[in-house]
Amino acid sequence: MMHLPNEWLWLGFLVIDLLLVLLVYRAFGRLGLYGYIVLSIIVCNLQVLKLVEMFGVTTTLGNILYGSIFFCTDLVGEVYGKAEARRAVWLGFVALILMALYMQIALWFAPSSVDEAHIHLKALFGFLPRIVGASLVAYVLSQLHDVWAFHWWRERLKGRWLWWRNNASTWVSQFIDSVVFVLLAFAPMPLLGRVPGFESWAIILQVAVTTYVIKLIVAVVDTPFLYWGRALAKRGIVLTG
Repeated sequence: MMHLPNEWLWLGFLVIDLLLVLLVYRAFGRLGLYGYIVLSIIVCNLQVLKLVEMFGVTTTLGNILYGSIFFCTDLVGEVYGKAEARRAVWLGFVALILMALYMQIALWFAPSSVDEAHIHLKALFGFLPRIVGASLVAYVLSQLHDVWAFHWWRERLKGRWLWWRNNASTWVSQFIDSVVFVLLAFAPMPLLGRVPGFESWAIILQVAVTTYVIKLIVAVVDTPFLYWGRALAKRGIVLTG
């Protein structure tokens, strides 16, 4: 069976993801964006456990879905205001906590003698508390900064230059996120030990840098989609909600 190169898969997934955000937004309005944030924060924290070779470097998956959260909060902020954007951020925060809690409770149940899923769930979610903890800290710091910076620029630019507000706020926010998350999630720590695949600081640094660069690409690519989303709202063809 022939497989597409990772780079083509990544680019295709990026475009499809952004199109789906707008499709969900048109169908369900603001509530659709809230739902997409919840979906993205949960799935990206599962995808981030997988390392891939892409564009000649080692990086983690999950950067597209995580980037779409910034896209969603910027669209919410642009159309519905700063308070609603912050509400969207905290909704994602609560969803991630509940996901981690519920999966840990699931692992406490003794598996049946014919169960074949428990060992895989344990392997997958065994690292989840650390990953989620790192993600929660990075998520809150970066997202709240993104909302603040987006509207800081909006006030000074009097609502103009959406492309600059989107990218300037996201570039700094994604830097905060990448550094905080990679250090807390993968750096060797006395009580938490080492995460498989991240035994050396060279790998950790490479993942931090490449993850940040890839997130910048996502921010640049999503800019025309942000204009498209705002146009949908202005034309009144988005479900109110």
